[in-house]
Amino acid sequence: MAEVIASTLIEAVFQKLANEAVKQVVRAKGIHSELKKLGRTLSRIQALLNDASDKEITNEAVQVWLNDLQHLAYEIDDILDDLATEAMHNELTDQSSRASTSKIRKLIPACCTNFSLSTRLYPKIDNITNKLQDLEKEKESLGLTVKSGSLQVKDDRPKDKNRQSQTSLVDASSIVGRQSDKDVLVQKLLEDEPCNKNFSIVPIVGMGGVGKTTLAKLLYEDEQVNDRFEFKAWVCVSDEWDTFSMSNIIFQSVTGEKKEFEDLNLLQVALRDRLRNKLFLLVLDDVWTENSDDWESLVAPLKACAPGSKIIMTTRKEKLLKELGCGKLNRLQSLSHDDAMCLFAQHALGENNFDSHPRLKAPGEGIVRKCDGLPLALLALGRLLRTKEDEVEWKEIEDSEIWRLKEGGKIIPALRLSYRELPAYLKQLFAYCSLFPKDYAFDKQDLVLLWMAEGFLHQVRPSKSTVEHLGNECFNELLSRSFFQHSPNDESLFVMHDLMNDLATSVAGDFYFRLEKELGKNVRKQALDKCRHMSFVYEKYVAYKKVEVFEGAKATIDKGNKFEWLCDK
Repeated sequence: MAEVIASTLIEAVFQKLANEAVKQVVRAKGIHSELKKLGRTLSRIQALLNDASDKEITNEAVQVWLNDLQHLAYEIDDILDDLATEAMHNELTDQSSRASTSKIRKLIPACCTNFSLSTRLYPKIDNITNKLQDLEKEKESLGLTVKSGSLQVKDDRPKDKNRQSQTSLVDASSIVGRQSDKDVLVQKLLEDEPCNKNFSIVPIVGMGGVGKTTLAKLLYEDEQVNDRFEFKAWVCVSDEWDTFSMSNIIFQSVTGEKKEFEDLNLLQVALRDRLRNKLFLLVLDDVWTENSDDWESLVAPLKACAPGSKIIMTTRKEKLLKELGCGKLNRLQSLSHDDAMCLFAQHALGENNFDSHPRLKAPGEGIVRKCDGLPLALLALGRLLRTKEDEVEWKEIEDSEIWRLKEGGKIIPALRLSYRELPAYLKQLFAYCSLFPKDYAFDKQDLVLLWMAEGFLHQVRPSKSTVEHLGNECFNELLSRSFFQHSPNDESLFVMHDLMNDLATSVAGDFYFRLEKELGKNVRKQALDKCRHMSFVYEKYVAYKKVEVFEGAKATIDKGNKFEWLCDK
């Protein structure tokens, strides 16, 4: 999917080359002919991207070619940023001269007033142009040709005004094929099972995308369940187990208070006192740890709860549950074909079946079979196809080469398909979200501002709206297509399903990098040479070390309690 980032970058390069202020600096530097030659070469390569878009799905050599092109496009963008900065400097200097004052000049950093770009730009531009020409020559061996059409921004607004609007909120009446599972688990939550502790575990085990979290939400909001338990808390766990943070979330949910605790002991003592003799329901969503010591450290305060308290645990792994004596585990199964067809039709057509769209039923059935009954895949593709009413378009999705890709099962083909069919500008915005750690709850406005700071929204289709309003529209579109969903703990915040996070990481490639505690142990410098955007995920107390390897990074995001900008090259 690298053609999208490359295409978007190239479009941005041409926009900057057309900027009148940049043109003036280029002429003053005497590098007009060099940049014109570079532009012509880049334009010829751009014409190959439509074909490369199709071939990269199964051709690894084309993927490498696109990756190299993307790296060169970033280098060109860096050069044009330097020229744009000098153009801005010249404009401020002219204003200062006309005002007969040096006040504005004094505000301009010294690094901006002593440009010697010409001498270093000549060889740099020639070097990039030569590399672009080398890439162009490779088109023969790669079988790339100029195809009709281009990688243009699509207008994917729904054409059928009668179709139902979509929502990311869980509506019990719209959940398909899970009533019997819910009834069994509600009964377990309401009954007083014999247990040597004051709480018992109600596990929901199954593969990724099968609907474990959705089922847990149904239980969490069930009226009978709400009437039984005095306190409730929901914790998203994911890859890294952090007992202090999880205990703090539970404390805030139970008390409604935000307090600072110096250590885990003080926090858990306070939590134990609040839970003493109270019926408590805790949801631990997406548990990956297999370490029973982690578990014991978290549940210590819960031993003071009233008998009959419950812990709902959603997980793909069975080892910890077996160690905790949960006995026979019934895995949550994929949807039946009939239920899968119903769910798919709901999101693709706004109806429960294909009776009103008989010509779409055959390709629809083929797509549903390939989704293997996974609700996340059915939902994502259903929301993609709600904007397409042509039988040919549905058939193209059914017959796509992507279904035959093998990635060790990590990326569900249906999710990759839903990404591939996004407009180019949305693909770039989604790839940027690979910087977020799994289960990170983010604010809509914060993400839109980050997109704005990167300049991504200026590359979106022409619009009379403000850039910020356009960002909100893009966010809402990704939300409606299930790339984002509301956070279980706070409906004002949003999260990505962990499989969507894996997809974002996959499509972002080498140019986005998330440095996490465990991941950082085995990071090689060579893997970071092309990195342009990086996030740093750390614990509350951490010793910073100087980072020297990110020579190409344009922006770094620091994630402790929240994301913040650290630097901009």
